[in-house]
Amino acid sequence: MNLPRKEWAAALCALPAAEVKHLANVLSGELEVRDVALPHAGLGLLNLRDGAFEESYFIGEIPVARAEVIVRSAAGVEGRGGALIVDDRAQFARSIAILDAVLAGKLPGNIPAMTLVQRGMEVRQQKQIERKKMLTATRVDFSLLGQEDDEDEE
Repeated sequence: MNLPRKEWAAALCALPAAEVKHLANVLSGELEVRDVALPHAGLGLLNLRDGAFEESYFIGEIPVARAEVIVRSAAGVEGRGGALIVDDRAQFARSIAILDAVLAGKLPGNIPAMTLVQRGMEVRQQKQIERKKMLTATRVDFSLLGQEDDEDEE
């Protein structure tokens, strides 16, 4: 399965954080990891545009964590990775950034990292299937409402 890079973080977020952190810690022991900027977490404002008047407004705050790293192998090959996730755990974002760098640079450890991403995609697909089932189960047929009104008039 060849997944686009933009989906790696979402796939990793679908897995338990402990699994992602464990692999990132193992790879950090084998590779040199440097932070481009310190990982941090905070709140981001969710901005939408009004459809009628084309005016921007803020509907609320969301937790956001960000990390950016450079990972270097013993052979001197470098990979740069980053993560910007809707989460409040900065170290989790750093773990995802490390795996992103390993995958992007095809550094040692990229096979277990891709296996983890693929498992995360399977979890996401399973959740989508469950959501579709729930949506189907809760679907309401409003066409019957019009028929009841006609019967009342008779």
